[in-house]
Amino acid sequence: MTVLTEQKKVLIVDDIPENIYILMEILKDQCDLSVAINGKKAIDIATMDPSITLILLDIMMPEMDGYEVFTKLKSNPKTKNIPIIFVTALNDVEHESKGLELGAVDYITKPFNPALIRARVKNHIELKNYRDSLEENVRNKTDELSITQDVMIDTLGTLAEYRHVETGFHINRTKQYIKLLANKLKDHPNYKDYLSDERIEKLYKSAPLHDIGKIGVPDSILLKPGPLTPSEYDEMKKHTLYGRDALAIAASNLGAASFLNLAQEMAYTHHEKWDGSGYPQGLKGEEIPISGRLMAIADAYDALISQRVYKSAFSHEKATNIIRESSGTSFDPEIVKIFLENDEIFYRIAQELSDT
Repeated sequence: MTVLTEQKKVLIVDDIPENIYILMEILKDQCDLSVAINGKKAIDIATMDPSITLILLDIMMPEMDGYEVFTKLKSNPKTKNIPIIFVTALNDVEHESKGLELGAVDYITKPFNPALIRARVKNHIELKNYRDSLEENVRNKTDELSITQDVMIDTLGTLAEYRHVETGFHINRTKQYIKLLANKLKDHPNYKDYLSDERIEKLYKSAPLHDIGKIGVPDSILLKPGPLTPSEYDEMKKHTLYGRDALAIAASNLGAASFLNLAQEMAYTHHEKWDGSGYPQGLKGEEIPISGRLMAIADAYDALISQRVYKSAFSHEKATNIIRESSGTSFDPEIVKIFLENDEIFYRIAQELSDT
């Protein structure tokens, strides 16, 4: 008999003590065992004990039969991935088919064949271990890719900021502002369908790339200490186009579901204004994507409170008043309302991530 090198726990569920005793004798040298004499107890044990690797489940039990127990286990996130073998005296094709159609990994009939039971339990535990190992590897690779992606985004965003004598703190602050606004808006009827937790996370991660297009703007314009001429301002406005085009190329190489699609949208639309006087498209009101509307306020607030080559830093109070007065002209009124309700948190973020 082959003994598994790594002990795993098997849950035996049967209302007849004799059947439990037989199965325990067959499997006692092969794995750790746990016992339940009814469906409710089985569900409780499987839910509370994360070491349960396999369940041998009797079908014919009072109050809650095996099929009902199976359905409840598979509907619970904590137990849905535990493989289940149906164990029963019923040996007709109809019951066997029903069990397998529900999703059972195997079907054993009474009277028990010890060698067959040991072999099937061993095989299904090994399959479960192999599947768990694959899932763990996938999670690790996914985490590694996610970290790499985040670092690359922040690095590119920081390079863009340093290019025009701003700092990486700007992108960190705007990331936090975006996340704050989005989380406060996610239950709002106008935004709840858009602002899922997944979308909010993508907004947060994409925010550093909103000004990536400034890499394409000449230094003589980007670093000019005084007001820009009309032609220089027109050139400066092109950073929204440069950012969109650069991110569009990258997104197309990564596929339709790329996170860069959202970054591209944000880079292209964060200078649009609610009244239609913004650029580059002159979008108005709800024509402006929500990502652009959120970044418009986050970016404006941070620009106002920060020192630039062409201006001194404004106080939090002055910056807040400017955004309040621009509600309905530059900015989405509903987002401004959320900003004003949480302006002290904005100020705290700004202080914690201050350039100094």
